[in-house]
Amino acid sequence: MNSSTSTPNGEHGSSGGTVSEGLASLEFIGTATCLLRLGPFTVLTDPNFLHRGQLAYLGKGLASRRLTEPAMQPSELPSLDAIVLSHLHGDHFDRIARRELQRTPPVYTTAPAARRLERWGFDAHALDTWDTRLLTRGSWTLRLTATPGQHAPGPATHLLPRVMGSVLELHENEALRLRVYVTGDTLYRPTLAAVTERCGPIDSMIIHLGGTRILGLLVTMDARQGAQMVRTVRPHVIVPVHFDDYTVFRSPREDFAGLFERAELPGELRLVERGQRISLMP
Repeated sequence: MNSSTSTPNGEHGSSGGTVSEGLASLEFIGTATCLLRLGPFTVLTDPNFLHRGQLAYLGKGLASRRLTEPAMQPSELPSLDAIVLSHLHGDHFDRIARRELQRTPPVYTTAPAARRLERWGFDAHALDTWDTRLLTRGSWTLRLTATPGQHAPGPATHLLPRVMGSVLELHENEALRLRVYVTGDTLYRPTLAAVTERCGPIDSMIIHLGGTRILGLLVTMDARQGAQMVRTVRPHVIVPVHFDDYTVFRSPREDFAGLFERAELPGELRLVERGQRISLMP
């Protein structure tokens, strides 16, 4: 597929037409918070509903102030089939989510996060790397696989929570219809090639960027690492999230979009603004 970049209103430079949501779509709420509608399933990722100016608490006495307003609050969410949580940081699961989210949808996350969420009354399910869970509805199945993540370099790893990515595979009558990779808050590592080796080719990748720096350390992918991730995974569609919502984010989405075009990276870059909904179909 040739590289192309979508404009914020959902039109593509390659065709000039509007993207049809089709079988699968992403509605961007802010940070890494997205509503994924995959066939009959609705999945919420990394619920962060803090308002502009509020502090997200990151542990170890660290905090970051929100610079943007989320497009939605918990009371406005549709019925959810599941929540997928990369890790338990205040910019991924905040005090508003803790107070206002319904307790019934299963939350799939890391073991440390699951233990705390259970104490808060959520239906939390701990996943180790490559663990899978299935959701079914009639002839449809959604298969969730936990993928590796590394939130800090080298010895600093123990300072930040364990993280995971996830691959969501939509099947109809046992036939694969779509495979979506949500990277989670990970740094790029060549070992992430295992995601496609184990799960298969990726149709759409939701990539957490931002170049987050804490105490001077890079802890999420910046534009350069994002480009390396695209070259390694080679998805058909790339949707950047997690790029400008907090003061700790240092690498804006524009840097990634510019590098994507200059480096002629594979796939199609689709940009989505808060409150907008785009297709995840190739």
